[in-house]
Amino acid sequence: MTQLPASPRALPFFLDSAPGQRFCLYHPPAGECRGAVLYVHPFAEEMNKARRMAALQARALAALGYGVLLLDLHGCGDSSDDFGDARWEAWRRDVALGCDWLREQTGHTPSLWGLRLGALLALDHAHHAAPGSLERVVLWQPVPSGALHLTQFLRLRVAGEMLDEGKEKSGGTEALRAALKAGETLEIGGYGLAPQLAASLEQLDAAALPVTGCPLHWLEIVASPERPLPPACTRVTRAWEQAGLEVRVHLVPGQAFWATQEITECPALLEATCAIFGGSA
Repeated sequence: MTQLPASPRALPFFLDSAPGQRFCLYHPPAGECRGAVLYVHPFAEEMNKARRMAALQARALAALGYGVLLLDLHGCGDSSDDFGDARWEAWRRDVALGCDWLREQTGHTPSLWGLRLGALLALDHAHHAAPGSLERVVLWQPVPSGALHLTQFLRLRVAGEMLDEGKEKSGGTEALRAALKAGETLEIGGYGLAPQLAASLEQLDAAALPVTGCPLHWLEIVASPERPLPPACTRVTRAWEQAGLEVRVHLVPGQAFWATQEITECPALLEATCAIFGGSA
């Protein structure tokens, strides 16, 4: 395991929001503050799998002089309510809330750093944000399509039904989508997926969320540096480039730590991200 960098002790607290409160963990900068960063976590169980990497990166950025805020979105982690109460619009408000808090706390324009679906949420916020309101956007393994991510999540339910011989079969992902459209909340891997959240995911496409006014970095984990960006991701970056947007793609060797059975790390991803924030990327 990677040794956590030395930095001031993280400060836990709750931010008032609507509805309820959001649990936050703030990593103060070591020495003079040079910037602020908000981490936007991934979806469902991927959030828990990624906690180790989020902590490592937050402490590394704090050691570089950044104030880093890790915020549990509505219905996630230690924030108010259950996952079944989560809505995309509320998550967007949570990102705005975290940015406002960092701006007031540090006096700096915040950067966004998102992982997987959290990267898509960061993109959605940045796409609609006022010019100059963000310093940079850093995407870790961003989900290119909300609909594709929803399909992958629904497959967990289908796979679980196949393993349980005594459980009634739902009929596949299309049948599960039909149940969601009919207003049913689905239980998948211990998480209640509300039809409202599923409907929002169906509409999300990273290609339709270009970000202007700040540097945009896409960090993709690959089996080896020689491997190209996956086709679904290439579709997004080409659409952005055709719209005149510059995106800096970083191919990083490592494991899919958000999905591995055991908690794993990706040191190369930590180094690449520190290089971006340290100005050497």
